Amino acid sequence: MASERSRLKEIRLTTPVSADAIAALELGDVVFLDGIIYTGREGVYRRILDEGIEPPVDVKLLSNVNFHCSPAAAVDPDGGYTVGAVTATASFRFSQKLPKWFEVSGCKVIIGKGGMSEADYRDVFVPNGAVYLTTVGYGTGALLGRGIKRVLGAHWIEELGIAQALWVFEVENIGPFLVESDRAGNSLFEQNNRAVNSRIEALYQGLRQPSLSRFGETGDRKDEVI
Repeated sequence: MASERSRLKEIRLTTPVSADAIAALELGDVVFLDGIIYTGREGVYRRILDEGIEPPVDVKLLSNVNFHCSPAAAVDPDGGYTVGAVTATASFRFSQKLPKWFEVSGCKVIIGKGGMSEADYRDVFVPNGAVYLTTVGYGTGALLGRGIKRVLGAHWIEELGIAQALWVFEVENIGPFLVESDRAGNSLFEQNNRAVNSRIEALYQGLRQPSLSRFGETGDRKDEVI
């Protein structure tokens, strides 16, 4: 497992990311990206998948990397945009949209925050040859922004707003991102959660039971607290 390694492995990938490169990724690998990526989250998914609106660009030809994020953008004097930072958003909120999105977009790499369930990885990502990369902690928006070399497109800003629009970025060494899911459908977060939880009971051995008096209180971690 990645948690057993003494040193994190850094990998630099170029988009579109090849199937061989994706298959070689291991949980906990640190990834940096070069090439073209695009942003697409609930607003983009709603317009394309639910409302049947044609995308402003052919994302299949554009890139196979979709970043769930909100850019912090400034308008340049020539009408273009400069993005100084990007803040990842929680991807689990869009999990129901991803089966159709993978089919429509040909996406192979989703970047976001917090990851998804192992069931999502197993049932949705694996059949589509896709993996999930997660941002590292909070406060890294400006760091990620340094990897954006050029804004190639900013679509549906009037309809969706800056945060929800479909942005196309040329990036260089953008990262770091952690490999949260692999091609087998494993989850870095879930593996570590299980390892931590398996030892929690031992921490309480020998301790006196707390004095409980309010309705619904319990000393059993498996019980729901009302």
